[in-house]
Amino acid sequence: MRDLSGGGRWRSPLRLRRGPGWFDQAPTWREAQPSLISDALARASARPSGNWFVVGASRNIAGDRAYGRTVSGVEVVLWRTRAGVVQAGPGACPHLGAPLREATVVCGTLLCRWHGLALRGGPFAGWEPYPAHDDGVLVWVRLDEAGGEEPLDHPVLPRRPAPANVVDSVFTAVGRCEPQDVVANRLDPWHGSWFHPYSFVDLRVVSTPRGDLDDAFGVEVSFRVAGRLVVPVRAVFTAPEPRTVVMHITEGEGATSVVETHATPLTPPGDRNPRTAVVEAVIAASDRRGFALARAAAPALRPLMRRAAGRLWRDDLAYAERRWSLRSEGRFPG
Repeated sequence: MRDLSGGGRWRSPLRLRRGPGWFDQAPTWREAQPSLISDALARASARPSGNWFVVGASRNIAGDRAYGRTVSGVEVVLWRTRAGVVQAGPGACPHLGAPLREATVVCGTLLCRWHGLALRGGPFAGWEPYPAHDDGVLVWVRLDEAGGEEPLDHPVLPRRPAPANVVDSVFTAVGRCEPQDVVANRLDPWHGSWFHPYSFVDLRVVSTPRGDLDDAFGVEVSFRVAGRLVVPVRAVFTAPEPRTVVMHITEGEGATSVVETHATPLTPPGDRNPRTAVVEAVIAASDRRGFALARAAAPALRPLMRRAAGRLWRDDLAYAERRWSLRSEGRFPG
């Protein structure tokens, strides 16, 4: 791939693609060795998560209402205190089991709608809070019984660009599969140009994992803008913990930007009808002067970013669901 730096002067990130069409591109099935993907998945699965699970977008947890999510079969409620701090705990009221996701938040206190029982985030009548973490883009909850690992004080967070210089968007979808099926999909970069020709072209895997010391997939790829107009970049895929895969753009337009894909189980381990939430955070950065306008227009851009992610995950969830179906029937290893 040619130099992407621009040489210090303004240069359009757009390129006119002259490569082969979809039918004429080189097959990637020989390079996409199942053992490479499964070994990378095994190493990711062995890394500690500290029992932290992504719940959803930070901005979805507002100050005036509760937010509910079932994680690994555990009903969880989250809300914010008057100071904006996220609180979390069991989603059933300790009085008569009312759904606390329907509770009202008044001055940072959670009020049950059935009988007005108030929860302020501390233990009460057998109700014990869960540790929660707000990283500014996503909110996490720690469920030690569900995770079964040695707990960590904070989730394993990937490197991100400075918050003041980004536009972020969070997309969520749910599929009939397990987290490992979502992670395996993201650890297969070879499928990009074939399965998503509307978004990626000329994708080439330039490096593959060599074990824990260099456990990354390096790619060169062009993001399709419109027709033959593309934006070429270099990117690296890593899996810092069992339920997360991160794409870092290392060169080209948007260098330092990241796409974090988090797979959160909704059903308990071993469920015969598993459900997994894909929570994908796109954190876009750029050193172009005009990017300040993009940050100002972030509320209008986020729906477009979510729509683009949704188109990709419509296909990728079909991939993950198919993988789970084959595994559950004993027709696929894993």
